[in-house]
Amino acid sequence: MKQLMLGNEAVARGLYEAGCSFVSSYPGTPSTEITECAAKYPEIYAEWAPNEKVAVEAAFGASLAGKRSFCGMKHVGLNVAADPLFTIAYTGVNAGMIIGVADDAGMHSSQNEQDSRNYARAAKLPMLEPSNSAEGIEFAKLAYEISEQFDTPVLLKMCTRVAHSQSIVEPSERVEPAQKPYEKNPPKYIMMPGFAKKRHPIVEERLRALTEFAETAPCNRVERGTEKKLGIITSSTCYQYVREVCDETVSVLKLGMIWPLPTKLLREFAASVERVIVVEELDGFVEDYCKTLGLAVEGKNRFSNIGELSQNLVAEGLGLQAPQGKALDVAIPPRPPVMCAGCPHRGLYYVLSKLKLTVIGDIGCYTLGAVAPLNAVDSVICMGASVSGIHGFNKASGGRTDANTVAVIGDSTFMHSGMTGLVNIAYNDSKSTVIILDNSITGMTGHQQNPTTGFNLKGEPAAKVDLEALCHALGIARVRVVDPYDLKQCEVTIKEELAADEASVIISRRPCALLKYVKHKQPLAVDADKCKSCKMCMKVGCPAISMVDGKAKIDATLCTGCGVCAQLCKFGALEGNK
Repeated sequence: MKQLMLGNEAVARGLYEAGCSFVSSYPGTPSTEITECAAKYPEIYAEWAPNEKVAVEAAFGASLAGKRSFCGMKHVGLNVAADPLFTIAYTGVNAGMIIGVADDAGMHSSQNEQDSRNYARAAKLPMLEPSNSAEGIEFAKLAYEISEQFDTPVLLKMCTRVAHSQSIVEPSERVEPAQKPYEKNPPKYIMMPGFAKKRHPIVEERLRALTEFAETAPCNRVERGTEKKLGIITSSTCYQYVREVCDETVSVLKLGMIWPLPTKLLREFAASVERVIVVEELDGFVEDYCKTLGLAVEGKNRFSNIGELSQNLVAEGLGLQAPQGKALDVAIPPRPPVMCAGCPHRGLYYVLSKLKLTVIGDIGCYTLGAVAPLNAVDSVICMGASVSGIHGFNKASGGRTDANTVAVIGDSTFMHSGMTGLVNIAYNDSKSTVIILDNSITGMTGHQQNPTTGFNLKGEPAAKVDLEALCHALGIARVRVVDPYDLKQCEVTIKEELAADEASVIISRRPCALLKYVKHKQPLAVDADKCKSCKMCMKVGCPAISMVDGKAKIDATLCTGCGVCAQLCKFGALEGNK
């Protein structure tokens, strides 16, 4: 029966129908729902791994044991997984293995805009790229067939628009292949130099065979137009834009296998039309390849390599009339990103800002401490970089003579890639203070469990990492725990740890205010007679507080009663509702 399905949900359905038995991923928008949806199928074992490298290695282990496997991540997660990625390209697989990666053109929720197609070329691995939900199912199945036919992991590339849009699919039944027996094979699976040298020629031959396969692969097709004036080469969501803005006169080469590219098919298509334009987001990946073949194509001279494309941008780039939009009668007020009302990070960031500290930040909800009015973060690079970065910052500053620098990192991010940085601090005698913001969940990607929460992906009880014990085990003697709602405690503790002549960790512990099990206090109210309009309460940037007619006002539908703002009011104007 046909139904509407989210792109990520469709990929999960494709994994299920193809007989996938093992899924290991790390949550990252826009890829997260693939694993969350796969976990709903009892036939699939699904887990959150501590990071993407672990996820790839676990999925490879399942493949080695003879079960079809999958691991998913966002584009920057593929950077973390690159080490095993390039080597399993040499070993190949036993049962089929898919590595799902979701790019984020436009940086809706990411720190960069990299194009993952470059990884396919660099690692010499095949990559499929669905353009809608139906292809999400179809390409997941095809990816397993390619994986087992050519003895290779296969990259399945999504993007924000395809991952988070819905289109029609027609699900079918699950077909689970028999488990492939594992056979010991050192020359294939042990990548020491003597064996690896012999595997490299196999990789190159496989790439040639995959290129031949791409020529007639069902995921690559030519949609012939009624005229020969213009031909367009495109893929993924750009294909949808092209089909929306172009009429039946235009020929389209729709690529579903984005690497390796079909050399003969590209040449034949280019020869069949007078002019060829490549429509693709971000890098001129296909365009550059066409030019190496000597084809006269256009592309990035018409379309930017920055940000997302759209129907209007594609129409403009092709010289077509873009439809005129309708303007609203009223201006929509800006809605800058902000921490939620009652967010446990807010109080701690207020203290960091008040103390005028240099704060080396990390990836997560707490990145929002960088925006006004807190303005409390100085750098954000990638997962775990805060802990490693503060060590280098303090060592380069001659130790911690001015005692004004801290690192902040979330509990999930610490488990992902902060531990090794903390080992480095302890091992190399770095007098650095790291603050772990423990909100008891992986917050920014939608409340996924992690090794510190005590529950697994399916919400079942699991081993829970004791952060205090872990930090001690990693070599840190000074470990303190504070309540971020208690501003005085936070300030005193931070000052004491910065004054210490050794490394230290402060764990700021309070669960995310949006977790269902968190019980909030009664919302606060403002005594207008006591309010002096000093706006001190506004300094925490809570969305529940505003100024109305010169007086502070609290939105009772948003306020969680955390009391952080009340600690700033010198006139006692903020009090609990009665």
